[in-house]
Amino acid sequence: MLQTLIPNAVPSNAASNRGVLSAAANGLDGFIVQHGGDLDHVFGRSGIDPEQLLHPTLSLPLTNYCKVLEEAARQTGCDNFGLRYGQQFQPQALGLLGYIGLCSPTLEAALINFCAAFPFHQHSTLIELVDMGECYRFDYQVRHGAINECRQDAELTLGMALNLVRHVLGHDWAPRQVAFDHAKPQDWHEHRDAFRADVQFAQGCNYLLIPKCDLVDKVMPGSDPILLMLIKDAIRQLGENGSGLGSETGLLDRARQIIVASLPLGEPVLEQIAHHLGLSEWALQRKLRDHGLSFTQLVDQIRQESALAHLKRQRLSITQLASMLGYSETSAFSRAFKRWFGVSPKQWRSAAVVTQ
Repeated sequence: MLQTLIPNAVPSNAASNRGVLSAAANGLDGFIVQHGGDLDHVFGRSGIDPEQLLHPTLSLPLTNYCKVLEEAARQTGCDNFGLRYGQQFQPQALGLLGYIGLCSPTLEAALINFCAAFPFHQHSTLIELVDMGECYRFDYQVRHGAINECRQDAELTLGMALNLVRHVLGHDWAPRQVAFDHAKPQDWHEHRDAFRADVQFAQGCNYLLIPKCDLVDKVMPGSDPILLMLIKDAIRQLGENGSGLGSETGLLDRARQIIVASLPLGEPVLEQIAHHLGLSEWALQRKLRDHGLSFTQLVDQIRQESALAHLKRQRLSITQLASMLGYSETSAFSRAFKRWFGVSPKQWRSAAVVTQ
């Protein structure tokens, strides 16, 4: 049985920040220049002020962040820009998110804490560590209805996770398998060499498959319980003071994040979502009513946004998409989609292809 690990590594009232912290773009300007890119062109077309990158706790719009990586790949002519950027991106460069892993007691705890703290770092994103029995599957996927291109971000983020593990196990360590949701690129051999593993493309999600035996009793070299406590407190304070983590809007964002993460496991259950938020069922329902939503409406809304985003990408079959959205039967998804949009998913996808 699959088990998703969503522990309380950060305070239970913490919700996702409203974008992505600029620490995720640490050194991006220099890396673009190193690859022959024009900074003004890349940042200008992406709507990003380079001054923001000097402040790692400022939030960038996720749409602009994904766009700047895609634009950098196009402008530099480096199709594997995100992969290469991720290869050199060490955990400490991620700021608080990196250090919450580095200061954890063990490598297993580092991965769990990293996933649990990620909603603070970035919103509209699936991030989870799934217990598969012999392995953990580290899942990552941007799920934002306005973002259609995020290949470079996916390769960068899996590279970051890989480097967190290699920080303990050494540069030669390799996951059992790697998967990406985008199509196989022309220079896919570079991915195989970077991860030292079998790499699959056009999959339902981006993930690393990590054998549990590689994590047993692996102590983090920089383990520091006092610093870990301070980092968690810093995350809490940043959320309360500037990122919307403690606000009602922040709570709605966090609820959305947890629902997105739970969808592939089946129909979201109010009791379970409330538990992950540290609330009673009644309290969660009341807070959702303050936003003019019921729990069922929120789940419906998230499914609609995710369905359109994935149909636009043309990567998943209707059956795969139905399963990803928590439907036990493809027919149930098709009925829901027709209720939302007046046409079946297949008809919507066919019409989108014609208009492209």
